[in-house]
Amino acid sequence: MNQVKGNMKRGAVILFLIFSLLFFILIFRFMVIQITGEVDGKVLAAKAAQQHLRSAVLEATRGNIYDQHGEVIAEDTVSYSLIAILDPKVTTDMEHPRHVVDPEMTAEKLATVLSMSKEEIYQILTKKGRFQVEFGSAGRNLTVHEKEQIESLNLPGITFIEDRKRSYPNGVFASHLIGFAEKEVVDGKEELVGVLGIEKSFNNLLKGKDGYIQYESDIWEYILPNSTKMVKKPENGKDIYLTIDKKIQTFLEDALTEVEKEYSPKKMIAIVADPKTGRILAMGQRPSFHLETREGINQSWHNEVVEWAYEPGSTMKIFSLAAAVEEGVFHPEDTYVSGSYRLESGGSIRDHNGKGWGKITFLEGVQRSSNVAFAYLLEKMGTDVFREYLDAFKFGVPTGIGLPNEPSGHILYNWPIEKVTTAFGQGTTVTPLQLIQAMTAIANDGKMMKPYVIEKIVDPDTNKVIKQSEPAVVGTPISKQTAKEVRDILETVVSAPEGTGHAYQLEGYDVAGKTGTAQIPNPDGRGYLTGWDNYLFSFLGMAPKDDPQLIMYVAIQQPDLDDEKYESGSAPVSKIFNPVMKNSLQYLNIQPKEMKEAKIVEVPNVIGMSVEKAKKTLEKEGVQVIVLGKGSKVERQLPEEHISILEHEKVIIQTDGKLTIPDMTGWSKRDVMKVAEIAELELNMVGKGFVINQNLKPNSPVKKGDQLVVTFQTPEEKMNSEMEETGEEEELPLN
Repeated sequence: MNQVKGNMKRGAVILFLIFSLLFFILIFRFMVIQITGEVDGKVLAAKAAQQHLRSAVLEATRGNIYDQHGEVIAEDTVSYSLIAILDPKVTTDMEHPRHVVDPEMTAEKLATVLSMSKEEIYQILTKKGRFQVEFGSAGRNLTVHEKEQIESLNLPGITFIEDRKRSYPNGVFASHLIGFAEKEVVDGKEELVGVLGIEKSFNNLLKGKDGYIQYESDIWEYILPNSTKMVKKPENGKDIYLTIDKKIQTFLEDALTEVEKEYSPKKMIAIVADPKTGRILAMGQRPSFHLETREGINQSWHNEVVEWAYEPGSTMKIFSLAAAVEEGVFHPEDTYVSGSYRLESGGSIRDHNGKGWGKITFLEGVQRSSNVAFAYLLEKMGTDVFREYLDAFKFGVPTGIGLPNEPSGHILYNWPIEKVTTAFGQGTTVTPLQLIQAMTAIANDGKMMKPYVIEKIVDPDTNKVIKQSEPAVVGTPISKQTAKEVRDILETVVSAPEGTGHAYQLEGYDVAGKTGTAQIPNPDGRGYLTGWDNYLFSFLGMAPKDDPQLIMYVAIQQPDLDDEKYESGSAPVSKIFNPVMKNSLQYLNIQPKEMKEAKIVEVPNVIGMSVEKAKKTLEKEGVQVIVLGKGSKVERQLPEEHISILEHEKVIIQTDGKLTIPDMTGWSKRDVMKVAEIAELELNMVGKGFVINQNLKPNSPVKKGDQLVVTFQTPEEKMNSEMEETGEEEELPLN
């Protein structure tokens, strides 16, 4: 018994000593902390302050993108995501529930606003074990109006998360130029990041820098009275103003969409520029995509206007012509034999119709887009001289427009055949922007302007202009006089009967330009593609001719043309160029030229007069006289006396001698009918347009009742039928 008591006393002493030691250690630790204010090397005061010092991010607003007039192209907007709370534990008062109480009723009402069925919504609202649910894409990016609609339904458990999103109010609108921004996680934080176009290239300028706020709070995060606050304001992203004109860009997008629907081409590009400054006023392509929904983005991620280098075809002849004029070797009335040109080194090139047009003037050669004409011009000026002009026009060098992935193109100029083909647009590759830049020299009296798309960059917080772009002359490859002469020649490509550019005439405006029909290299590396519409069809033009205010380039690759109607590549190209150019000129208040009123002539009576006197009498009135027969006296005339006709119309006079048939090539149906009536011939007319063939040989004798068969074609049909005759033998670009 005594032994047990002794053991208990010893145990008590040991416990006392242990607790005494712990107490001593605790007191010592407390005194150390009291004296040093540190625990494990950390200052307790700072730790306490940190526990109650709260901070919050003040998000920067991403900069807006505007057109040159301040019209919004891209902006940050508030959006809302729809949330449904399913957990009943959040409700403390069943009279005011904070979770979804009736999923069926909720689904029925939400279906009236969301683009989802009642059944789809019900399935989401009845998911087991979920605290809250979202509604996929249908419940995201809701507008303020949609949010208010849902709030008006007074549905328990339905709430919203506010967010920012990038908004593009114009849909398909210079999409590859503008690009887009979307949410990405960067350094553990979700933010808008530019993915394509301006949004990507200028992402650091547009995104700005977030600010923050720090404040002292209690454990419930309420700000303490008299607490200090630290605020660093966010630096909002910079606003970017483009040279794009929203109105002209809309004209372009509408035209591209219509042609895409009708012709389903593999690719289309178009640019509208101000030749006096180099500003790009519109830029578009197909395939494209919807900026807001991204629909179509997978068809093409490339800005083809900037990133595409290709063989341009005969639009390149503009600059070969300019070089020849500047060198004094282009004489419009000099003649040459068209059809083919043989190089001294061997090999030859041919005109696009395979046979040429016989002996013609160099002016007509330009109008008809004769490859042979340009081969002779190259020979006259010399290949080394022409190479210097290629450099002067800055082919083979990026324009430096400031957009990513701009190629330089490649001047293929090693062998004699390559030097000739470069003169008419084959072998050598260029970019659309290089063509636009070079064309400014033609339109702007020899001064070549650098193209640009950024007008200015502005700080939205201060309205201070950080960067202002200015027009820049990057060269003067030709003189003012040469530029004017080239414009005059290019206007005839559009207006002359032999010209390839008839489709690009605009009422009230003189258009100067050049067509192009470039062959497309075969993907298998062997030669070029063949087939009626396996070409790159294009037109590079300006208006008005005497003082160009706009340059426009359109190129369409492999449109689905109507082969049976011999539909030419100019059909889809003109359906973009013509409405966009005309609407833009009118929008810019460029007045059309005054149209001369056609002079009305009353036909005098010349029956009974000598042929010579009759001709003088009629020509004095400004009409064209056609004489039928070898006689000396007029027996009959059409139109008859006192009939009113337009100045320069044809008057047919029949003489008392043997009748002969005139050469009616190029005549209208109306004039052919006059001949048939006055000579009393049986007339059979085939086709429409102007005469290309007649069964009765010109100047051959005819008699009453003879059969006259006349074939008509439009200028485009004529050109296309000539091309069709060459078939698969064609190896060089057309016109």
